[in-house]
Amino acid sequence: MTAGLYLPSAGRVKEITMKASGVSGPGADVVLLEVPEPPAPGAGQLLLEVEAAGVGPWDQLLNGTGWDVGLRPPAALGVEGAGRVVAVGPDVEGFAVGDRVLAHEAPLPGGSGFWAERVLITAASAAISPAGLDPVQAGALPVAGLTAYQSLEALGLNQGHRLLITNGGGATGVLALQLAAARGIEVTVTASASAAERLRRLGALEVVDYHDSDWTGRVRGGFDGALIAAEGTAQAALSLLRDGGRLVSLTSDAPAEERGITTVDLYIRPDGAQLAHLAEAVAEGKLKQNVEAVPFSEGPAAYARVSAGQAGGKKIVLT
Repeated sequence: MTAGLYLPSAGRVKEITMKASGVSGPGADVVLLEVPEPPAPGAGQLLLEVEAAGVGPWDQLLNGTGWDVGLRPPAALGVEGAGRVVAVGPDVEGFAVGDRVLAHEAPLPGGSGFWAERVLITAASAAISPAGLDPVQAGALPVAGLTAYQSLEALGLNQGHRLLITNGGGATGVLALQLAAARGIEVTVTASASAAERLRRLGALEVVDYHDSDWTGRVRGGFDGALIAAEGTAQAALSLLRDGGRLVSLTSDAPAEERGITTVDLYIRPDGAQLAHLAEAVAEGKLKQNVEAVPFSEGPAAYARVSAGQAGGKKIVLT
């Protein structure tokens, strides 16, 4: 993608723009368009040339429908990605022009997101991409990885504890499964039957088909924790927790506490240090993702597909 110049009749440069996939105004459809270039990085900021950007169901919340990330249309969507540093602001340490990095950023300091040629981010939200980590894998990781990591921290489970994850085959659930299994936690997930073998290889002790209307009757209760990554499953999962257990919902529907069970809705926060840890695990093959790369020009179609729940358990990444 190449930035262009708009020249008014007087011959004066009016605006420098770049190609993007985003919105022209609040509530507008996601389309290919041109948006203003990000400003030069200020103190504590980096300017990235985007190489890969993740697409997730959360992106439908960005355009004035639930998640205020400081979007200033016309603007690109996207709150995660990977790319090369092209400019470094004052008071930034640990990053240099040419570094490959990955990041989740919200709010967006430049008012526009990662589905564009360039994006302005906060340096503290970024992590150096390890040598050998493919940009597509890097761009897929930030939101799902940080959500999984922070969810497990909130659950506070240890080796030998039992964890239930709903939608264990999704981009976030599958990372939470692997992180939990690596800690010696016994994990049961709900997923489609077609994903069962793959999830068992990744560490699931038991896989329950969520299509079964009586799936709660197919598992042994008494879980120490539950991670809700599928809408409408929080109440059912609550019934399977032991007294004094913990439930973390990623779908903003944590039920009222009962039987001493702690329940909370979790909302992801950027964290460069946590992201660096996760990126190393992916680079070393200890953490696996199911990623599908699509051309940047297919951004609107990718957005529609993910919003409709048609990603098939894959993380879609624009390149």
